[in-house]
Amino acid sequence: MRILVLGHTGYLGGHVAEQLRTRPGVRLLGGGRAPGAELGVDLATADPLRLADDLAVLAPDAVVNCAGAVGGDAVTLAEVNARGPAVLCAALRQAAPGVRLVHLGSAAEYGPGVHGERVTETAPVRPAAPYGATKLAGTVAVTASGLDAVVLRVGNPVGPGAPAAGLPGGLALRLRRAGDDPDAVVPVGDLSAYRDFVDVRDVARAAVLAATAPGPLPAVLNIGGGKAVPVRELVHALARTAGFRGRIEEAGGGSARSADVSWQCSDITAAREAIGWSPRHRLGDSLAALWAAASAVPEKGLVP
Repeated sequence: MRILVLGHTGYLGGHVAEQLRTRPGVRLLGGGRAPGAELGVDLATADPLRLADDLAVLAPDAVVNCAGAVGGDAVTLAEVNARGPAVLCAALRQAAPGVRLVHLGSAAEYGPGVHGERVTETAPVRPAAPYGATKLAGTVAVTASGLDAVVLRVGNPVGPGAPAAGLPGGLALRLRRAGDDPDAVVPVGDLSAYRDFVDVRDVARAAVLAATAPGPLPAVLNIGGGKAVPVRELVHALARTAGFRGRIEEAGGGSARSADVSWQCSDITAAREAIGWSPRHRLGDSLAALWAAASAVPEKGLVP
């Protein structure tokens, strides 16, 4: 089975590619802007006709689209998260209409949740910021494409390799810099929100299961931890994991992308029924793996 992973060197795509490399009977094909990829492409600017020609040559049996942007202005987000999936679907319809497409969406597409409730795939979608809105546009492009496609609406991924642009990855690098100084102060934003954290390795396993599952799948599947965790709890748990002896100073607002969403929790029943998936890693395991990976990064790789 030939499986093309777009964004195969990124945070999510890297873990998907790693799991596919060890799966018997699978040949991994890499796609993206990184040198050496079997398919060199930037979906944000790609020409659908040329991409169709390239896909016809590769002849994948399944495509996992992990390409996406979590930051940047609205134009950048729209180009990557909305235009990219639309171009990919147009190219696949021409080159490989029978291919299985697995697209990684986001729980941010749902927008603000109701405190104490888990959101199902049939819930109304009302994203609160450009990120969620552009991810939703990508989801619509995929689900309306007529392809054999499934969107995995991913919660907040955490685990080894988490990028510095996100709270867990950025905090891990700042904690490393603080070291064991008991007088160190690490400032953070408002931590009062609740989020559904899911280990990045569990996300990758869901993508692999969806790509290789026989028969049609539901249009959308939630992939999360299945419970809401206070962001404050995650921050202090990571600090304990790091052996941080200083003080976490909470002040100011949270990120612009999530400030208006105080509660997020996904119902993951459908994923268990459709592809036999449920999370295997507990949050403590995810944070330990995140810290171990961050601690191994060379000093020159650290960012302020």
